[in-house]
Amino acid sequence: MNMPKKFLLTIINAALLATLSNQPYAEEATTPKTQAAGIQLQVLSSTIKVYAEPQADALLLYLIPKGNLLDVVEKKGEWFKIKVNTQQEFGWVKQEPGEYGELTLSVLPNKGEVSYAQEQVGATKPEDAPQTKQFQPAKPNTIVTLPPIDSEQVPAPAANLPRDSVPVPDRWRIMQALGFKHPWYDPFNQNHLKGDIPVLKQWGEDLFFNLGIISDTLFESRKVATPVAQQVGNGAGANNIYGDPDQFVFNQNIIISLDIQKGNTTFKPPEYEFKFVPVINYNFADVEEAGVLYANPRKGTTRKDNFVGVQELFADVHLRNVSDRYDFDSIRVGIQPFISDFRGFLFQDTPFGVRLFGNRANNRYQYNLAWFRRMEKDTNSGLNDIGQSLRNDDIYAANLYMQDFPVRGFTSQVSVTHNRNNEKQREYDTNDFLVRPALIGDLRPHAYQVTYLGYTGDGHFGKWSLATSSYLAVGTDDRSPIAQTKQDIFAGFHASELARDFDWIRVRGNLLLASGDKNPYDDKSTGFDAILENPQFAGASTSYYIRQSIPLIGGGGVAISGRNGLLPSLRSSPIQGQSNFVNPGLILFGVGADLDISPQLRVFGNLSDLSFMNTSSLGALRNEAAPPRHMGVDASIGFHWRPLFNQNIIINGSMGALKPGDGLKQLYGDDQGTLYSALINALFTY
Repeated sequence: MNMPKKFLLTIINAALLATLSNQPYAEEATTPKTQAAGIQLQVLSSTIKVYAEPQADALLLYLIPKGNLLDVVEKKGEWFKIKVNTQQEFGWVKQEPGEYGELTLSVLPNKGEVSYAQEQVGATKPEDAPQTKQFQPAKPNTIVTLPPIDSEQVPAPAANLPRDSVPVPDRWRIMQALGFKHPWYDPFNQNHLKGDIPVLKQWGEDLFFNLGIISDTLFESRKVATPVAQQVGNGAGANNIYGDPDQFVFNQNIIISLDIQKGNTTFKPPEYEFKFVPVINYNFADVEEAGVLYANPRKGTTRKDNFVGVQELFADVHLRNVSDRYDFDSIRVGIQPFISDFRGFLFQDTPFGVRLFGNRANNRYQYNLAWFRRMEKDTNSGLNDIGQSLRNDDIYAANLYMQDFPVRGFTSQVSVTHNRNNEKQREYDTNDFLVRPALIGDLRPHAYQVTYLGYTGDGHFGKWSLATSSYLAVGTDDRSPIAQTKQDIFAGFHASELARDFDWIRVRGNLLLASGDKNPYDDKSTGFDAILENPQFAGASTSYYIRQSIPLIGGGGVAISGRNGLLPSLRSSPIQGQSNFVNPGLILFGVGADLDISPQLRVFGNLSDLSFMNTSSLGALRNEAAPPRHMGVDASIGFHWRPLFNQNIIINGSMGALKPGDGLKQLYGDDQGTLYSALINALFTY
């Protein structure tokens, strides 16, 4: 009786086991085939959760690490049903944004079979939490045959002695320990002088030193409308107000950059930085008329000069990191470079100041809060003169950069810049010319304060690239030297460059509008002027009009526009003079093209039509009727050659010409002809 009963129980147990073992296969057979079948998912976040049902509060089954591929069986909205392992077990995962905005799952076409975990480890969670399992890579089944063990052939345990190794001071010197050593003067390989290896270890850990040396050489020949000093020229019979326009300039700068910073030279900002940049200058100028280089015409027509200036001298301290992506806040104190916008329209200089700056949201937002006080410049070199007191000219700047705004690939900037100038003392430059106040009106010193509200942007909209800047200037001038009354300043500025790339050719279109003053004798100043401009626009330094100073003959010791400037602001000097908001303004229309002939050679050209916005102020300074508005047509062509495919050797050359229009002809006469300049600039960098 016992044998048949045991046999019957055995048959029943076998049937139940067979039924249970076939259950997953039955589920697979009844699983509906959807459009999701045939695709795979790849895990992009650190881990992703697998649930029993397509619900966030369902039973948690697994944690799958980053990088695994998952076969998709079914899709419901953002939920995907996946096959977890070869035992036909299924679960649900959800595609959603990760910690930094990326998706947790990437959808891929099915590229083949996926290996599944064959071992599942219980997750370490509290007892009252749902049990989870850790997803692991598949492991092959390996059969190993061991030989018979012979205890006599097993060696005795070795002594626990230190292993032989090559001592390496730090991780940056591993290559040197392996025999890769390079001479100290080689900047292209690992070098102590180029910030590649820590130095001065007795002073602290992770200190890096970077030495930079730049030789900047300029040869320039130009033709500039030149007045005769006191109606007396050097040549026989030179009794006209216009003299010989030919001039030649040679300028040599040796720029030495010394930089020490503490950090790990990777994505983390340095903890602190000290930088010192002296510049050694030699310059030579030769003109044909007396009174051009010196206020005293008896000093001649040739000038040789040299100067040593300090362009950077600051300490930068890293205050804190505000995210695990090294968003930060830092402060910088000392003589430092600053540019207020992308193209240098408003203020670009190396003043003394304090700047708080940093970024947020993975560097998507950058900000600056700064106070600067301008430094006196050496007249002939344009370098900072630290031997003189700081100017009584303050700039307060606040700006915010937003990347990918309003569209991806475009960066926007909003800014508020306040300039408070209280210079009420007369100032003469190195050559004894009066620069403050300018030689216009009654020559009484005056102070002014003006606030610039600005928006600038740079980036691309699809295939089109756009750089744009707009400013509104509002403020007061204590006393206009022409109207001799207090002035309310209200002026505007806009510039845009639209470009399109066609393979190796970029075509550009330029537009610039700067408001001009309509009535120099009223109590309103509506001509726009910058603080210190250095525009990278419409040909920049290759353009004759931008590169050369355009003198206002018969209008006192002022120029229509200064060297390296666009605005016809009627200043005495762009680097030493004061801003002037009683000026004729400017309208510029231009086109240009950049041609990348080869990786080493770029050729470019620009053509611009120039007009004054309003010429009332010009007529007032010359005591005559306002001249016509058309200034002329500016054309330039140049090249940029990098023989080593890098920035270590750069040769620039250009030629620019200005064909005067009716406005300049009335100012200079019809005999000047086309004005031109030609230059060669060589840059060598270590």
